Amino acid sequence: MKRERAETIGLMALAHLATHEDLLHRFLGESGMNGDDLRRAAGDPATLGGVLDFLLGDEARVLAFAAAAGLAPDEALRARYALPGGSPGDRGAL
Repeated sequence: MKRERAETIGLMALAHLATHEDLLHRFLGESGMNGDDLRRAAGDPATLGGVLDFLLGDEARVLAFAAAAGLAPDEALRARYALPGGSPGDRGAL
């Protein structure tokens, strides 16, 4: 997947979080970010990768995101691979 498409999917994932307050609060708690931090970092590919990591960490979350975004479930994972820290060979990724 091209990086531009991966970033678009990452932004879609961020928008998904923003429309689900419970998920957004959980993400903020797990990431250590606050709302202002997230707004400032929203366009950063590494942050988008972190959002995708959060969704990919739970099958129900990623399936709900994929359905809401009109994506195949594997597209979130392929997008994550295309963003910083997401290569299948990277330590600590996914």
